[in-house]
Amino acid sequence: MRVVVFGASGTIGRALLPQLAAAGHDVVPVSRSPRDGWVTADVTDPEAVGRALAGSDLAIYLVHSLGSPDFAERDRRAAGVVAEQAERAGLEQIVYLGGLGDDAEDLSTHLRSRRETERVLASGAVPLTTLRAAVVIGAGSAAFETMLALVERLPVMVMPRWGRTETQPVAIDDVARALVGVCGIPAAYGRAFDVGGPEVMTYRAMVERIARMRRRRPLIVEVPVLTPRLSSLWLYLVTPVGAAVARPLVEGLRNPTTVRDGGAIRELVPFEPTPFEDAVRDALTVRKGQ
Repeated sequence: MRVVVFGASGTIGRALLPQLAAAGHDVVPVSRSPRDGWVTADVTDPEAVGRALAGSDLAIYLVHSLGSPDFAERDRRAAGVVAEQAERAGLEQIVYLGGLGDDAEDLSTHLRSRRETERVLASGAVPLTTLRAAVVIGAGSAAFETMLALVERLPVMVMPRWGRTETQPVAIDDVARALVGVCGIPAAYGRAFDVGGPEVMTYRAMVERIARMRRRRPLIVEVPVLTPRLSSLWLYLVTPVGAAVARPLVEGLRNPTTVRDGGAIRELVPFEPTPFEDAVRDALTVRKGQ
């Protein structure tokens, strides 16, 4: 199948492209910045998106605008363009990688935006398949790089209340495997699947596990109150993540993000989820080779 990948230059995209090619798909990577052999298009430009989709069978949508002050509006507009142009191009399917988290009223702006993007992509005639993941463990992942930087740089760290929030981290290769696995599968059309690793963990537990693997023993001091703004500024000072990206991510840490039905995706795409520490080792190996 001819598969268009929007957001191909991002962390997930870089892991996904080789797996798509290995599965025999004709891959069309799309990026806003010119690259040899890639299609250049901004997802808010209908004409550019239409040209990218021409003659293709399906699209994988990995785009998000975190870091922009109006990221929610930009993502909503971009999703609308892709849904409309996919319908015009006669695509069979759109595959979207969204975020875990229920529809509670206190859902963070970031997670609400991911759900809104999902709804807009599904608003057209082309069937949408959504994969929902929480913390992705892989080289370049904002969440993983942040935790690694905290471990490497801070002998003593302050851990706000969100350190106790439960999540279900997933290996980046597992996410890519699931994305490839649902491509062109009619049983996946119009459905959403939770994708997670085998362990439910708190953010503090993830930091502690990574620290042990790096043979470090940071002192973690829990504090009852640390606002999202202060948390994001704190992360900005000690990690590679910019404040504009850190703040919406931190706001989302208050919401538990765990899998409700992990078996559904594995019925369609059989695989054993990668254990957390194996995922971390793989990420560290990739970072070392970069």
